[in-house]
Amino acid sequence: MPTPVKLQGASNADTRIRVARLFQALSDPTRLHIVEILADGEHCVCDLMAAVDAAQSRLSFHLKTLKDAGLVTDRKEGRWVYYRLRPEALQEMADALHLVREARPGAWRSITCC
Repeated sequence: MPTPVKLQGASNADTRIRVARLFQALSDPTRLHIVEILADGEHCVCDLMAAVDAAQSRLSFHLKTLKDAGLVTDRKEGRWVYYRLRPEALQEMADALHLVREARPGAWRSITCC
C-alpha cells in the first residue's frame, strides 16, 4: 500500500489545498456522474454528452472543473477530445480519507456527552 499523504503540518498546506480541490470538484452530481462514467475507461465528449444528457457548453464547464482540479486529463485525436480519470488523483483522495479515518481510531466510537 502506498504511503498516505500527510495532511497535518504547515509544510503540507499545498497538499491540503490540492486534496480539497479534488473533493470540491466531486461535490456536483453531474461531475460525480462523469467520474462514474470515466471509471470504466476513456470516453469522448460526444459519449459523455449523451450519457449525462447535457449540452456541450454545460459539459465543457464540468469537464474543465474536473480537469482544473486534476481529476481528469484529456487528449485530442483529430477533432475529438477524449477524457480519462487520473488514477493518482483518486489515490490521493483515498489516502486523505484513510488518514482521516485512522488519525484517531477511538474517535469513531459514540461518545456520550457529560
